[in-house]
Amino acid sequence: MEISAHGRLEVRITAADVGKRVSVRCLNDPARAGEKFTDTVGVLASWDDGVLLITRRSGETVRIPESSLVAGKVVPSAPARRRGPAASYEELAHVSTRAWRPVESERLGEWELRAAAGFTRRANSVLPLGDPGLPLDDALSVVRRWYGERGLPAYVQTATGAEGTQELLCAELERRGWTREVTAELWTGALAPLADREEPAEVVLSREADEAWLTRYQRKGLSEVALKVLGSGPSVWFATVPGDQAPAAIGRCVVDGRWAGFAAVEVDPALRRRGLASAVMAALAGRALDEGASAAWLQVETDNAGARALYAGMGFSAHHAYHHYREPGNSGSGR
Repeated sequence: MEISAHGRLEVRITAADVGKRVSVRCLNDPARAGEKFTDTVGVLASWDDGVLLITRRSGETVRIPESSLVAGKVVPSAPARRRGPAASYEELAHVSTRAWRPVESERLGEWELRAAAGFTRRANSVLPLGDPGLPLDDALSVVRRWYGERGLPAYVQTATGAEGTQELLCAELERRGWTREVTAELWTGALAPLADREEPAEVVLSREADEAWLTRYQRKGLSEVALKVLGSGPSVWFATVPGDQAPAAIGRCVVDGRWAGFAAVEVDPALRRRGLASAVMAALAGRALDEGASAAWLQVETDNAGARALYAGMGFSAHHAYHHYREPGNSGSGR
């Protein structure tokens, strides 16, 4: 908190600091039991009508009455991480979208509208990496019309928690009634240590997802559109650990320059905790190293405790959170 030379807490932020990362302390309601103060760190999304909206790294928006403030200051951007490769949000956003391409896309200024017949939110949402070239309300009207013409709910994919992410856009969407449905995180790590891990099982690599691989993939009844999305990317590899009737484990990796992106790592529930997921990732990492990659990324949902523990043990750590906002008055499905 900001403390003056006289030892007093001071509020050193104003509405002119909207868009900056801030740290504030506010006085709790006296009727509430517990701590007297609450501290909040995040991006100041707005300061209107005596209320501050601060978006935390997790994407949660906190409403703080101006009258409750006892201290506040602008703080530097999050320090560079000591683990994993250095990368900007924009670089990772481009890499991750190239690894999971829609079958149809259209530009709206610097936004990309993506559609793939509803197969996953990632391939059926707007990626807003800049200015849409229109006022926000007009841009969102175009978005809703574009998806409506395809029989799809409109989603906007945003990110929080890193330099250059979209806390302000999150707040604007929520103000307009858009609903945050899914939050996940993009994690990064070094590639070579993955390849050095011992493989306790035979892993077969292929350029295509064959019938055996698809029997283990958790999404059933895959359409031709889904198969196109799975096969999209600069250099795609599929890994399979053979099993008795269906593969014991599978995985997918997309190599794109210095990056290797991992997805669809799934293990037969009866065969978990035997190192099969690690074996799949080690085999894919070795092939990615051969193609010149040096860094790794993957996406994991915030409530998947098992996957988070596994990837943390492999040296991965969170880079940023991302969210899918659904248009008001509609519903959809898929990740």
